[in-house]
Amino acid sequence: MNESIGITGIGSISSLGDNRDIIWENYESAKHFLSVQKIANEVNITGKINTNRGIEKLRNEDEKYGRLDLSVLYALYASREACRKAKWSSQDNFGVNIGSSRGATELFEKYYSEFLNEGKSSTLSSPTTTLGNISSWVGHDLKTMGPQISHSITCSTGLHSLLNGVAWIKSGMTNKFMVGGSEAPLTPFTLAQMRALKIYAKENKEYPCRALDLQKTVNTMVLGEGACSICLERNPQEVNTLAYIRGVGYATEVLTHNISISSDAKCFQHSMKMALKNINEEEIDVIVMHAPGTIKGDLSEYKAIQKIFGEKRPFLTSNKWKIGHTFGASGLLSVEMAILMIQYQKTIDVPYIQKQRTPNSIKNVLINAVGFGGNAVSIVLSNNEFYGRS
Repeated sequence: MNESIGITGIGSISSLGDNRDIIWENYESAKHFLSVQKIANEVNITGKINTNRGIEKLRNEDEKYGRLDLSVLYALYASREACRKAKWSSQDNFGVNIGSSRGATELFEKYYSEFLNEGKSSTLSSPTTTLGNISSWVGHDLKTMGPQISHSITCSTGLHSLLNGVAWIKSGMTNKFMVGGSEAPLTPFTLAQMRALKIYAKENKEYPCRALDLQKTVNTMVLGEGACSICLERNPQEVNTLAYIRGVGYATEVLTHNISISSDAKCFQHSMKMALKNINEEEIDVIVMHAPGTIKGDLSEYKAIQKIFGEKRPFLTSNKWKIGHTFGASGLLSVEMAILMIQYQKTIDVPYIQKQRTPNSIKNVLINAVGFGGNAVSIVLSNNEFYGRS
């Protein structure tokens, strides 16, 4: 029997909001959702989530939740919404794989500061800062008995979660799997690390993060926070399916430096080729690029796309100029963007780059993500069940 893997539910929270209609309205706008924040006496441009009553309500509904890091609360919030939309119940015993690049940064920095000052650690410092507590709390909250996994592969963490979900379903060990990425990195030490790499945006211009601007002369990466969870199902009912997984690809470059990537992103060339194994390049209508807003990162990915697609390059877009780089959540927030473009049949322009040819229709979207060290993942989403079959 031919099989397909479809996305039947999605939930997210970012500086774009947490409601599908509002998120799409904000995507259609030419404005960004970055803001200036003062964090530990340093002024930073960030993609901060505005005061969210949903998160505060979640934090206050259970005493234990009040002690959790924002990265966990964001994951809980997004996962509840994805599960609700997919109409899953605890009896489904679905698996959970929520990843994060940095994990519980706020609590870790808080507890470590206490240790330096007082010479001892708080009782809950370990269980609330382990990476695994994100998926564990999501599994607890949704009362599923399926496997609960966490991992970190820096900025491609979210798409690696999706890879894992596809692998579990294709193995026959489960029919349903929730995958996600969550990040709350707007903390003093995390921001200081990005500034130390000399890749962080310094000027609060009209568009502080210039992702996909291949003419920029300075790095303009901006950190954002958020989470996205997605429900995957084997052979889902077409009426409930948002998109189908048509192709997956992955690759890793040989390291020459801790954050190295080749000038033409060979890792992306390999991951895109793998994702396009059974797909004609001309069928891809849109590419949601990783494009973090750095000079080398944006240009190397663009050159990799040129190598694969030549002159018939698809429409290129990214959401990092709007919400910043959400690290482990970024790949799945890009998947959400791709699904919205498929549903609404409309591309999202990057306002400060040259106008591109718009596809007549949006049937297939390629999504890229890469982490430090050249851990690349490429995913092809389709709006057609036939394309999802393997």
